[in-house]
Amino acid sequence: LVGEVEFKNVSFKYPDGNDYVLKDISFTAKKGETVAIIGSTGSGKSSLINLIPRFFDATEGEVLVDGVNIKDYSQEFLHNKLGYVPQRAVMFSGSVNYNVSYGDNGDKKASEDEVKKAVEIAQGKEFVEKMPEQYNAFIAQGGTNISGGQKQRLAIARAIARNPEIYIFDDSFSALDYKTDFMLRNELKKYTKDATMIIVAQRIGTILNADKILVLENGECVGLGTHKELLKNCKVYQEIAYSQLSKEELENG
Repeated sequence: LVGEVEFKNVSFKYPDGNDYVLKDISFTAKKGETVAIIGSTGSGKSSLINLIPRFFDATEGEVLVDGVNIKDYSQEFLHNKLGYVPQRAVMFSGSVNYNVSYGDNGDKKASEDEVKKAVEIAQGKEFVEKMPEQYNAFIAQGGTNISGGQKQRLAIARAIARNPEIYIFDDSFSALDYKTDFMLRNELKKYTKDATMIIVAQRIGTILNADKILVLENGECVGLGTHKELLKNCKVYQEIAYSQLSKEELENG
């Protein structure tokens, strides 16, 4: 049961809020599965995944990791299972090496080889190796001396270097062009075939091949299934899909 995430009738409102931003959400991401979460802005996607690392706790219902309520784990034990990539990549003042190996998973710090491998999977090898100092190249606080897409790739490399059981990507691919996005996810899938992935996405192209897609609208689950199933039976998903891709692209995708 390594890496299974389950939401059981989870509802959530912010401590100072009156309205529920998530209502009665239930789904399971089994070990090795990719579960994607999609929905319009403000539908509750980030709120949902922020419950897994316990940035907030569910107001009702429970979130389980490997069958155990996450409130019963120590914060440290829970975080060691996770590789979390936020929407806005966080960069520290220091080398590429330092940034990618930052924060171990309770096991040991990533070696130089592991950092290189993680950067390669995250499609960052080319730009890092072009810098005069390569893996020792200096990254400014906040990553102000590299592009948004480069920051995003280093943040993803940092998660890979932790070698987690569960990856959580909060819209982490949107700063990448389609080709890089596609290659990165392909490499990641090969490298981490046993890891569970939970991906919040804006782009349908990023999630076509997910094992399950959860469609959120106003904090409620209005669809749960594969891309093909949802294209048939979920109006909200159809609207998002057809606004982004042509009919042919979607049906052949």
